[in-house]
Parts: sequence; C-alpha cells; structure tokens
Amino acid sequence: MAIQFPDDFKCPISLEIMSDPVILSSGHTFDRSSIQRWLDSGNRTCPITKLPLPRHPYLIPNHALRSLISNFTLASPPKPQSNPEPQPQALISSLTSPSSPLHSNLDSLRQLNRLSKRNPVFRQRITESGAVSAVLNFVASEDPSIREAALSLLLNLSLDDDNKVGLVAEGAIGRVVAALQSEDGTPNCRALAATILTSLAVVEVNKATIGAYPFAIRALVSLLRDGNGRERKEAATALYTLCSFPENKRRAVEWGALPILIQMADSGVDRAVEVLGLLAKCREGREEMARFDGCVPILVRVLRNGSSRAVQHALSTLNSICSNSEQVGSEARRDGVLDICLGLLEDESEKIRRNASSLIQVLRL
Repeated sequence: MAIQFPDDFKCPISLEIMSDPVILSSGHTFDRSSIQRWLDSGNRTCPITKLPLPRHPYLIPNHALRSLISNFTLASPPKPQSNPEPQPQALISSLTSPSSPLHSNLDSLRQLNRLSKRNPVFRQRITESGAVSAVLNFVASEDPSIREAALSLLLNLSLDDDNKVGLVAEGAIGRVVAALQSEDGTPNCRALAATILTSLAVVEVNKATIGAYPFAIRALVSLLRDGNGRERKEAATALYTLCSFPENKRRAVEWGALPILIQMADSGVDRAVEVLGLLAKCREGREEMARFDGCVPILVRVLRNGSSRAVQHALSTLNSICSNSEQVGSEARRDGVLDICLGLLEDESEKIRRNASSLIQVLRL
C-alpha cells in the first residue's frame, strides 16, 4: 500500500504533498509553487479564507512542517503500488476526455466529488479547468449512476458564491430542470436537482433567471405534488428560496403550488408553512388562499400544535389574508384565533409576539 500522508501535509491548492511549504499572511500553509501561481495570476486574497492580502504578500518558509513531511517519508518507505490513486489533474483530464469509457467517467466523478466536498480551492480549480461543461453533459447521461454523481459534483461546485452565476451562464439551469423532470434516475437525482436550484438561487440575480426558465417552477411544483418525502422537502425549500423574488410568487401560485403546500402544512411540514407565508404576500396568493376551503382551520391547527418557526409563519400568513378579506377574518375569529394570539403574546419568541399582536389588531378592526 502507498503511504497514507496526513491531510495537513497536502497543499490546499494542488492537493498534493508539499515539497516546499510556505505560510501566507493569513496563517494558512501552501506549497510554494502553487501559491506563487495563485499570486502571479493577480489574486490578492487568501485561497482559503478569501480575506484580502497585502499588495506584496510574504511567503514564510514553514520549516517545521517541511521537516515533519521529510521525517514521515523516511520513516515510512513506500511499498509498490498496484493501483495508485489518480492525481486531481488526471481526474479532470479523464472527465473531459471524449475517449474515456463510462466506468472511468463514473470513477472520476465520484473521486472529484470527494475531493471537492470540503475544499473551496479545489472547487475553483475544477471550474477554472473548463470541466463544468463536461459535468453538465453527464447530468444529462442516460446512466442513472453517472447522472447522480454529476449532480452531486454540480451541487458541490455551486456551494461557492463565486461559482453560482458562472454555472447558470454555462447552462446549468436547463440540465438541472431536465433532471428534475426525469423519472428514470436514481432515488437521489430529483432531490439533488432541487437542492442545486436552492443553492444557485441564493444569489439574487439567479432567482429571476431560474424563475423565468421554462418549466423550472412548474417542475418543482410537480415534485412537490408527486415526489417522495425527501424530494417534496427539497422542492419546498427551492420554492422558498426562489419565491423571495416577487414574480416567482405569482408563478408558483399559477402552477398550483398552494393547495399542495396547504396539505403539507397540515401534515406538519414546516417548510410548507414558510412558503405559504411568502405566497400570501402577493395578491394572487392571498386570493387563492381565501378561496381554498379549509385553509384557515389548517393554519389554526399549526398555531396550536406547530413548531415555533411554523407558528411564526402561520401568523404571518393569517395576517396577510385576514387583512385583505373580511370573510377570512370572520372565519379566523370563529375558529378562536384571537384567543390563541392573546396567549402567544407571552411567547418567548419576539417575532411570534410581534406577529400575534399585529394579527390581534387586524381581527379587532
């Protein structure tokens, strides 16, 4: 077997054992050649912390670590390797090569997933290598295992804000929505696709782009209706993130999200109540909730039995719809909402107390 070097011996940029470790002013250690290439490219932030560096950063030799690496190597002479682990660049090259067989692509995707999961520097290295287009092509693969591995890697790449807009520009939304709509993947594929949309939508400009993409919100609503437990929760989370953008609220209502969310709220899904709170802020959402038979009793049950977060959003939803409909306000009063709100004025959550006080004022008008 090969020597199992401690992770601290590996350069965060190259992921290879350091031969000349140096300390950056941020306190992090890199191999000299790797950090020098980073600086020579015009970067003036630490690759790990993203904090600014001096105009002329000092590279201080890490003699202690260099000695540890040397002593470790001498004390543990390598044995012949029958199947050495590929280096990161080799994995990227294999992934982007048109001649690589499917089993090799799957192995490369899985190893790149493992390497990129907790390493922002390596994620940046993948995006800068031009490998994203290959990853997106694998998202459309007919092989379910390859599709899942590609979606997992795409999710890892989307974790960094610097990548979110770039991934959308390279066509990620179309591939992800297609995976969201497909029913022939692994059990994780559609849930992963919904999670990727949530991650991309953290950047404000992407909310509008995703919402305007044909069938994106409709696909999430379909998953909300027909998916398994995890898929429905991930779809609700994606809608929650997207619907902070006004136009997306109307789209979600138009594609029939409200009845499904109300039923999910009655089943104790907190995220569904949170999305209802957002949709109640648009006219179309309030009007449909007012027409939905049983909406108020379900929200009242949430007030009585829900978690603190669910109660907060149920109060917000009732505030919105009762303020705009006398009929709904009358129903809420008949169902005992005033008494519930009076009790909530003593709640330990300041948001619940504030929302309860506001709803009391609405119902007493």
